[in-house]
Amino acid sequence: MPRQYRIAFWNLENLFDIEGSPQRTEKLARTLGSSIKGWTQALLDRKIGQLAGIIRKMNDGRGPDILGIAETENLYVIELLVQALAPLGRNYRIVHHDTRDSRGIDVAFIYDANLFAVPEPLADNVFSHFVMKRTATRDIVHVNFKTVAHGRLLVLMGNHWPSRKGDEGASAAYRAMAGETMAYFHQRVFDIQGKTTPVLAMGDFNDEPFDASLVDYALALRSLQQVLKGINPYFLNLMWPLMGQGIGTYYFDGPIVFDQFLANKNLLAKDVPLRVVPGSVEILRFPEMVKKGAYPEPIPFGGMGKPVNQNGCSDHLPIQVTLVEAD
Repeated sequence: MPRQYRIAFWNLENLFDIEGSPQRTEKLARTLGSSIKGWTQALLDRKIGQLAGIIRKMNDGRGPDILGIAETENLYVIELLVQALAPLGRNYRIVHHDTRDSRGIDVAFIYDANLFAVPEPLADNVFSHFVMKRTATRDIVHVNFKTVAHGRLLVLMGNHWPSRKGDEGASAAYRAMAGETMAYFHQRVFDIQGKTTPVLAMGDFNDEPFDASLVDYALALRSLQQVLKGINPYFLNLMWPLMGQGIGTYYFDGPIVFDQFLANKNLLAKDVPLRVVPGSVEILRFPEMVKKGAYPEPIPFGGMGKPVNQNGCSDHLPIQVTLVEAD
């Protein structure tokens, strides 16, 4: 029988190690300054518990097969999160790269090693693509996974593009750089692994599907036919069917779709061995993680200089998509 895989992405909202952590460099401690004050072990444990409680509900209570995460400080806190997922009985492993981001936050993947493998040597299959920016930002984490069932290649690219903090217009050029960087390495995948390689990009892009950084630079389009027939390394932005429905992955004066999945044509054609299930993309909104009111806004946990709500989880909602692998 064909196998189904649930792949999710979630911006975890400042999953930081505790104040005074020995794993934090002096330089980063100076950069964080007073924002990390009061971030105790008890608060970190509560934050981990809140996140893990939601992740354990994904995929009908089985947890995701692969989870891309953003806004996490280091490998140590990701390991704590994986430990909190132990009740699922999954064989979760981590792919993480410590980037030079000015706030010390990274992008990573948590994956079930019973379903996916990262071939050795890791240097040939795990890459961290530097995004050129005057002040350091998160790299694009690129992993060549293979399915355990049939050894089929699946390339994932995890993103957390420069924020809109301060001035959206002034920061747009940085997100254009990130989009161009991802498009370049999408093309390189074809050059090295072959033109039939399936690629799924995901992340918090800090822009919406219609913005230039995604359309003109990342080449993430709305038209399936244009993606399938085009000669350029196009992606189909899988979030378009959810646009205009009054829901978002992030809320600021209304719903915004910052968190997205982008699939290339090798995940979209009808006869491919690994395929996105049409219409399977979801914005996950479990009742305990959203506010009541006109919009189902996520309940932030806070911290890092913001008020803490220990009943919150993250200021972003997770997204999920289903892939199917043929026999």
